[in-house]
Amino acid sequence: MLTTELSAEARNFGWMLNNFVEETPGVLYTVGVSVDGILMAASDGLEQANAEQLAAIVSGMTSLALGADRCFNARGVEQIIVEFGGGYLFVTAMGTTSCLGVLTDKACEIGLVAYEMTLLVGRAGPCLTPDVVAELKNLLGA
Repeated sequence: MLTTELSAEARNFGWMLNNFVEETPGVLYTVGVSVDGILMAASDGLEQANAEQLAAIVSGMTSLALGADRCFNARGVEQIIVEFGGGYLFVTAMGTTSCLGVLTDKACEIGLVAYEMTLLVGRAGPCLTPDVVAELKNLLGA
């Protein structure tokens, strides 16, 4: 993927994902996923096939959580956290266009990761206009 092909907004989103991984202790990888489940961006170091698989997992979990919310009128899904033997998977919405998936190691401070995700979503969400989401999806799908 050539970053020169991307708009400034799309490049900035990729930079935000990588910066989040570099600056947040315990975070291993992160992906941005469109609401229709397509990988938009992944942090460096995550192989394309694994990034696409993680995007599908994030999309499926989001769909299940939204379904549970509708069934029980729980007033919206704010965050999904799955604990594994070796780490955690966090999922949160980024506006109405996409969601963020984050994989961490087991030693991470989950409160800090959740807080930093909230900050990232606050910065990245408004940048993810439908045009930028389409650009990111089309680039990775090419």
